[in-house]
Amino acid sequence: MLGTYFYHEIIRKTVVSFGTLFNQIYIKHKNDSDQTISEIRVPLAYGPRQKFLARIEQQSELNKPIQITLPRMSFEMNSIQYDASRKTTVTQTFKAVDNQNRAKKVFMPVPYNLGFELNILSKLNDDALQIIEQILPFFQPAFNITVDLVDSIGEKRDLAVVLDSISFQDDYEGDFSTRRALIYTLQFSVKTYLFGPIADSTDGLIKKVQVDYYADTNIQTAKRQVRYVATPVAKKDYNNDNTTSLNEDLTTSETLVGLSSISSLEVGNRIIIDSEIMKIKSISGTNIIVTRGYNDTIPTSHLKGASIDVLSQADNVAIVPGDDFGFSEENYFFEDGGDFSPTRKIDLWSKWQKNLMRLVSLWTQRQTL
Repeated sequence: MLGTYFYHEIIRKTVVSFGTLFNQIYIKHKNDSDQTISEIRVPLAYGPRQKFLARIEQQSELNKPIQITLPRMSFEMNSIQYDASRKTTVTQTFKAVDNQNRAKKVFMPVPYNLGFELNILSKLNDDALQIIEQILPFFQPAFNITVDLVDSIGEKRDLAVVLDSISFQDDYEGDFSTRRALIYTLQFSVKTYLFGPIADSTDGLIKKVQVDYYADTNIQTAKRQVRYVATPVAKKDYNNDNTTSLNEDLTTSETLVGLSSISSLEVGNRIIIDSEIMKIKSISGTNIIVTRGYNDTIPTSHLKGASIDVLSQADNVAIVPGDDFGFSEENYFFEDGGDFSPTRKIDLWSKWQKNLMRLVSLWTQRQTL
């Protein structure tokens, strides 16, 4: 709401990025033998052209070696206009993470066009044409620049810089033959985005994805048939449990692994040795048979005594944004005709289904008596 302080410096960053496009432009002067006798980097400054024209009027010599007069370029921002063609839903949000790995809720940005005017001032027309030809080929009519709009959440976007128009003006002082300055004026629009305040996310990060598939397109009568569930799983040990260790060297292809102890291991456990994850298929004595290179890790050789850690649920919940992680995928098949309530996070059944389930439960109880 209004009154909440925030300042992302988006307009300032856009102005700086626009000016950076033109701060490495050079012109060359050649003699009759087509040899370069001077090479000058064209100065660029922020400000209206009237300020620089006033300077020119105060200095009669326009060919000083240090080139503090002409040629030179100036630019300024001259308009801010809302762009309805890029409008998104006002209440739409997305999740982001700040520099401290904290989840943030961000409303979709508001599209605005910033108008810029670039002025090229020159005494010689050839100097101006050299500058113009180094600019125009890159705008067809747009040129994209990448700007870190909100650095606290790493929100980088490509902004289109559109060349809208070009005009030419010959400013002079005195009689008509006394030329003072040639001015080329290029009008640009930069399609940027303005973000509002960044709020802490109350929902946190997504830790589970569940999708129910239906066998019919009629949403009134269709009942679920298959459920797919994906949850993130850790690919490194967070609690450093040091469950056991290797009692012999392990090559890249061996699946029979000898351990110093198996008391804390179960079939189905994921274990990690160095950076390779394995899944236990069976246990016999102090040996286990594993699936190598689990969770897209690379099978490597390991030395006797290497520490072995179990990747458990405690590691899964310790995953933070930016970490590498895998997925645990499960499929369930249903014939109950129920529906899942996303708000209550439970399965729902119709009245007759509940009665049927109650009868089945009573019948099961009588069979056990």
